[in-house]
Amino acid sequence: MNATNQLITDIKGGNIAPIYFLMGEEAYYIDRISDYIESHVLAEEEKGFNQMVLYGKEVSIQDIVSNAKRYPMMAERQVIIVKEAQNLIKTIEQLVDYAKNPQPTTVLVFNYKYKTLDKRKALYKILSKVAVVFDSKKIYEDKIPNWIQNF
Repeated sequence: MNATNQLITDIKGGNIAPIYFLMGEEAYYIDRISDYIESHVLAEEEKGFNQMVLYGKEVSIQDIVSNAKRYPMMAERQVIIVKEAQNLIKTIEQLVDYAKNPQPTTVLVFNYKYKTLDKRKALYKILSKVAVVFDSKKIYEDKIPNWIQNF
């Protein structure tokens, strides 16, 4: 929960990374960060042309990269959120080339729920250097009462 709050505080402060890879077993925190980015990074009038929500079942990595390389229209940046990114598990490694040189005017968010990237693969190694990689660990049953009180 502290890591989630810290990420949101960083975004509020204008410290916005080019790629957010949100992964792990606990979907609540992934959704919370993603929803915050979707609601607050762009002004309401900028969202029409510069905010895009894609779904992992419906797009390919090539489509995502193609959209991420676009320049924003009449705004400082664009936001692309890929929900259900875990459906891209077979092709996710193709993101390596984009991750090496991400577009500075694009905020690319992956919601990779219920799975994690293999930490031995090239994509994870590159993302850990240039992106925010958030691993949302499952809340164990003995921690739930304390979590509820804090919430």
